[in-house]
Amino acid sequence: MTAFREYEKWAFTATGGDDAPVFPDGCRDVLVIETRAGPPRIVLTDHDLVPRQVQLIAGTHITGYRLRPGSQLDPGALDAIARQPGDAETILTASLRDPDDLGDAILALTRPGASLGSVAAAAGVSERTLQRRFREFDLPAPDYWRLLARARRAAQSFASACTLADIAGENGYADQAHITRECLRWFGATPARLRGDPRRLGLISQPALGNWTAEQISTR
Repeated sequence: MTAFREYEKWAFTATGGDDAPVFPDGCRDVLVIETRAGPPRIVLTDHDLVPRQVQLIAGTHITGYRLRPGSQLDPGALDAIARQPGDAETILTASLRDPDDLGDAILALTRPGASLGSVAAAAGVSERTLQRRFREFDLPAPDYWRLLARARRAAQSFASACTLADIAGENGYADQAHITRECLRWFGATPARLRGDPRRLGLISQPALGNWTAEQISTR
């Protein structure tokens, strides 16, 4: 199996009544949410299938741990973090695992030109078996990873001078209408709108599915 860092730590403090966009990125996050009232709240997010907005009360501080795409968290880890939030990194390092090397299959699905058939063949299993293994670990279906990775890869080219038609072609989209539909699906905005919104593009470009790195990030 390919070795990758298991999580990325990030932090965010709401200075006002923030309404923050969250985009599908192929990751789950462990959140340590601190407010002025009560002890920290520990949350494990789901895999986002569509973009959404999150409202935060001023003064809310979130320390987040973005888990590597496809990784699994051992039972009891969240309770352990709730008891000792200062030890979250040590607990996560000991509690994260890869389900039967599906991490390699996910990585393969993010590559340009990947298909369910080619990834299943490389893994030595049938397409149906690979789909079943994703279901067994409560992971989104293989096409989720393939299509989301392609959209994220294309979006990272929007800040360049390349034409939309060229970006569509280079990323395997049939035409501009096709890439526009996929951007609306995953990011809730057209390519033209994303090109004019550096903040959204910055969020979409953070380390996650298709560009997982060991770099630190500062906002969700």
